[in-house]
Amino acid sequence: MHKGFKPLLIVAACCLAIWGLIAYNQPRLYHSQSYVFGTLVDISIYGEPEARARALTNHILQDFQHLHQQLHAWKPAADNQASELSTLNAAFSSGKPAVNISPRMAEILFDASKLSQQSNGLFNPSIGHLIGAWGFQRDEFSAVNIDKETISNLVKANPRMSDIVIENNTAYSNNPNVKLDLGGYAKGYALDQAADYLRKQQVSNALINIGGNIIALGQHGDTAWRVGIQHPRKPTAIATLELADGWAIGTSGDYQRYFMLDGKRYCHIIDPRTGYPVQHTQAVTVLIPPQAAHSSQAGVLSDVASKPIFIEPWAQKSTIAATLGIQHYMAIDQASHAFVTPEMQTKLTWLDADFKKHLHVQATALH
Repeated sequence: MHKGFKPLLIVAACCLAIWGLIAYNQPRLYHSQSYVFGTLVDISIYGEPEARARALTNHILQDFQHLHQQLHAWKPAADNQASELSTLNAAFSSGKPAVNISPRMAEILFDASKLSQQSNGLFNPSIGHLIGAWGFQRDEFSAVNIDKETISNLVKANPRMSDIVIENNTAYSNNPNVKLDLGGYAKGYALDQAADYLRKQQVSNALINIGGNIIALGQHGDTAWRVGIQHPRKPTAIATLELADGWAIGTSGDYQRYFMLDGKRYCHIIDPRTGYPVQHTQAVTVLIPPQAAHSSQAGVLSDVASKPIFIEPWAQKSTIAATLGIQHYMAIDQASHAFVTPEMQTKLTWLDADFKKHLHVQATALH
């Protein structure tokens, strides 16, 4: 049985406790840990008075909690009060006409729809019924009875983000089989919101980590923030890299949210085309530079872009990466061999000799 805790990237900077490397006597470094979005949240702020850093962190965590309650796919926001996402899903299922949604929800759905189209539907937050059928809409994961007919019918129902119509902060669905699950988007969105807030508060140096999706502001004193990429089968890092100002990093892996059945691993990353969890890949890590205004931002892309690359077969991974505009990525196959782009390879400092020995450097496809 596996809980929904998802530390997909290990922060190797001395400011983070994940590796026991916090140096609490570091001057002007404030560090906080909490638990939101069903995972561990680390916030480090450098160069601010402790009282101000604490107040800023508390504001961010409160916003994270509100976002979590708003976007939860199966838990109520409060007693007898459904989350906004659950209310919207109920309206879709019943075929109701347009219902009111918040401006933030409208913004999220517009952006998620655009990214879904760009990924050729491989990033598809509308397959909530499939995610539930595999038992991944709960806090603890155990083996489920695989109902092939149910899965086949859910795939044939073909829910897509394009089925959702959004007008003037209202939304309805042309397909009653649409059920939104924004678990592959929300953490990245929260990163961008937190980074934007800190910049508006004139904070220059911070590192925000939500369950392995990380974004950096400035640096840690005289050095860049350094993070580590987790071994998909061991509690250690396989490599580290420096995360520059405004850059974000995220990993999709098969090693936290999964169950075992008849010797096979079934993870939470589902191919919408087949309805089944992906089994040919252990992990995909993407590194995202700052993005232009009025486009999907680095945090969101760190959460979203790794999933289509994870889902596609190995022959197509570089093509979908290019389609998404991703130049820096690493994919690890079921034999624990790492495939990295030349751009990503220049960023990595390898810690695991076995991975480095079996390393394959391959160019991204032209697009």
